[in-house]
Amino acid sequence: MSARFSLLSPLLAALPPRVPLGFARPFCIPRMAEVTPAPATLLSGLTVAEDTAAAETALPSVSVVPTTTAEGAPPLQLFNSMSKKKELFVPRVEGKVGMYVCGVTPYDFSHVGHARAYVAFDVLYRYLKFLGYEVKYVRNFTDIDDKIIKRANENGETVTSLSSRFINEFLADVAELQCLPPSDEPRVTEHIEHIIELITEIIKNDKGYVVDGDVYFSVDRFPEYLSLSGRKLDDNLAGSRVAVDPRKQNPKDFALWKAAKEGEPFWESPWGHGRPGWHIECSAMSAHYLGHVFDIHGGGKDLIFPHHENELAQSRAAYPESEVKCWMHNGFINIDDQKMSKSVNNFFTIRDIITLYHPLALRFFLMRTHYKSDVNHSDKALEIASDRVYYIYQTLYDCDEVVSLHGEENISVPVPAEEQKLVDDHNKAFLESMSDDLRTTDVLDGFMELLKAINSNLNDLKKLQQKLEQQKKKQQQQKKQQQQKQQKAQKQPEDHIQALAALSAEVKSKLSILGLMPPSPLAEVLEQLKLKALSRAGLTEESLQEQIEQRVVARNNKQFDVSDQIRKDLVSKGIALMDEPTGTVWRPCERE
Repeated sequence: MSARFSLLSPLLAALPPRVPLGFARPFCIPRMAEVTPAPATLLSGLTVAEDTAAAETALPSVSVVPTTTAEGAPPLQLFNSMSKKKELFVPRVEGKVGMYVCGVTPYDFSHVGHARAYVAFDVLYRYLKFLGYEVKYVRNFTDIDDKIIKRANENGETVTSLSSRFINEFLADVAELQCLPPSDEPRVTEHIEHIIELITEIIKNDKGYVVDGDVYFSVDRFPEYLSLSGRKLDDNLAGSRVAVDPRKQNPKDFALWKAAKEGEPFWESPWGHGRPGWHIECSAMSAHYLGHVFDIHGGGKDLIFPHHENELAQSRAAYPESEVKCWMHNGFINIDDQKMSKSVNNFFTIRDIITLYHPLALRFFLMRTHYKSDVNHSDKALEIASDRVYYIYQTLYDCDEVVSLHGEENISVPVPAEEQKLVDDHNKAFLESMSDDLRTTDVLDGFMELLKAINSNLNDLKKLQQKLEQQKKKQQQQKKQQQQKQQKAQKQPEDHIQALAALSAEVKSKLSILGLMPPSPLAEVLEQLKLKALSRAGLTEESLQEQIEQRVVARNNKQFDVSDQIRKDLVSKGIALMDEPTGTVWRPCERE
């Protein structure tokens, strides 16, 4: 036995049991389609990840080159809200994608419904980049609006001060969720000139009219109106939420430009002092940054009508060639079957959630449901997401701890066929699911098989190391030829190391594509997850340690009813205890 394997003894002995910690029930994992295994990959040819986040967690001293590519990915299909069906995605310009996503109105902290939208389109953005597209991603800020003016007046501050402050808070929140920065993040107030130009074209084409400094869009003069939402004009009951303006030619007409009121911010225009209506801003900014024809326009499904419907009408009324190739909309976050919304005060801010849960647990929770479907918010669902994230990172951490011992060695054996097939099958299933309208639910479930295989290899390696230690003691009493024959039939430590490296690299590379690979070392993230669990449980590390010590005393005194009750009480708070040879350790778990 090589001397290096003696190094495994203290490390493997200290590892927690190789089981999915914290999961009382086994995962239900769908079987993946079988494919012909690719040639075995050597350790030196593995990749940990392609982006910066995963690169920081690369295995120590292992020379790696990227091998995870989009090669073999099926053609991308996306659901188009205009056609109401999935369609083959064909960008307007080969190799390039223009994508516009409606941003926030920054007058308060952003809620989890906003996180739902921006995580969903971040996943799309990341996957398009992974597929090799050059993506120009534009996400705006509506920094002038009735709500902003009202809140600024209440606070006794300027509109600019209020909106800028909450823009910065929003950017901090989405950065915590590992949303990549868009290519451009324009503000409405920076594009008044372009908005005025667009309104001028609409009026020139006889699709808009001026009344006392206000400018309205005429829905009667645009026959295509409601082609996106599929609604009928009668469905739009004017006056149901606001008073009908009698000056309108049709009660359904909507504002393109609003004449200035006393004390409100305003800009000069051909129609007098005023400011833009809500819908016109995105028509102007999308055209400015992406042109009149671009590939993807996204947002929450509540924007289909009226916002996106009106956008489409404005753009085509001004420039008939205007076209969005694919309209995409994400589902809501619901609380008690009602959409999360500030207007009905039933919302949690992103800050509220990430105070108690790790931001990557929130990201996982949001991705656990397909982007088009509504998500039902609950503490239980967030705890499950947090527990799964902990399990993923703990497994990868344990794997790295073992594989790092061999980082400087030239291991020449191939990845064992069984694990290589798992990697190949997972890669194939990942590409199929993501290319089929971003089926992240299936993708996240698919990781569990690889993680179970990592745990199995760690377990087997520990047992093998113990067996090799025993064989070493008997080596002098056995014939060398007989010993070699016995060892040939079983996996050797090198085989397990290669298997672990390959499985870990596959998990990390795919987590990186999804934005779920932590930017900081895994040990730090695991500690952060534990601190969040303590906070949710209302405990400190000191108070938890006191209960652990009380349980140890009870066990030593054979007061098992007391020790069992302490364990049950902690599990009810989301804390699981494990008795190890070195003592009792704890980790977060689902509450029972």
